[in-house]
Amino acid sequence: MLNRAVTTAALAGVMGLALATAPQAQAADKTEANLILNWIAGGDHAPYYYAKQEGWYDKAGLDLTIEQGKGSQLATQRVGIGASQLGLADMGVVLTAIGAGADIVAIMNVYANTPQGFYWLKSSGITGPKDFAGKKIGNPPSDAARAMFPVFAKAVGIEPDSVQWINVQPNAKLSALKAGSIDVTTSFYNIHHIFQGQLGDDMGFVSWKDVGVNPYGNSLIANGEFLKENPDAVRTFVEVSQKAFAFCVENAEACVDALVAANTGLKKDNELQNWKLVTELMSNEHSQNVGLGHFEDSRMATDYDMVETYFEIKQPYDVKKAYTNEFIDTSIKMPKTSM
Repeated sequence: MLNRAVTTAALAGVMGLALATAPQAQAADKTEANLILNWIAGGDHAPYYYAKQEGWYDKAGLDLTIEQGKGSQLATQRVGIGASQLGLADMGVVLTAIGAGADIVAIMNVYANTPQGFYWLKSSGITGPKDFAGKKIGNPPSDAARAMFPVFAKAVGIEPDSVQWINVQPNAKLSALKAGSIDVTTSFYNIHHIFQGQLGDDMGFVSWKDVGVNPYGNSLIANGEFLKENPDAVRTFVEVSQKAFAFCVENAEACVDALVAANTGLKKDNELQNWKLVTELMSNEHSQNVGLGHFEDSRMATDYDMVETYFEIKQPYDVKKAYTNEFIDTSIKMPKTSM
């Protein structure tokens, strides 16, 4: 059972007070912003849809639109040039993009643990990641796992260029793997249950975390110029989103209902399982003891060093300029689980 650090009643009270005391002019003069997701909507995006359905963003003065994504690289590109004011992307890709000149600031961490994982069929003869050399790995061309693969390869002792990358759309990964057109594929842990259901005992799996590579995963980002010109709007977005995530940890069904209502074709049971796995990715000692969504300085420094080592950072920079904890309410913490 969860040790509920933030009760539903208390959270609703906080939201009600915040909305009731907001300046009247704010409601009349809302700031418009577009949030581009990392991928197509799924269980991990339920909090944004719940907050939008309940009018939390709108009542706080933010006219938020949510756009389906096609990978972390696209999200960082869009936010970096201001085509989207807000986004959700893998932190490793964000750090790389900033080094290439993208005008981005990370404003809230979502995945305290990396969601990255590799899947294969045991019947193929692959016993672990050392066997990836010479194999075909299928995933979308803009996927974060492809961009960050040299880090994983180094950790398991194979050459980064020893694998062949095959372009596969997100929804075709499983079918391509089962058909044998690829040997390995990538996926986020939050849909682990789908692979397990389809592959059963023949499923091979390794998390990046299992091999000692655990960079921050998905994080919310803002265009730097938008942040400078609209700090109150960014604050509102983070405060509402942080409260929505805390609410959804305790009220999964209500949040998934909002997600499914807004996105045709999603199935509630599947997205509930997705969300349950997401809560595992959100939970570590820092999110439990310091604050949900709060970046740890030492980890960010480590992540930057990793990116700098394995990627070309065209413009080296101080990693502390790449993120901010300014808008995080540290009274909201990730509930601790009992073993």
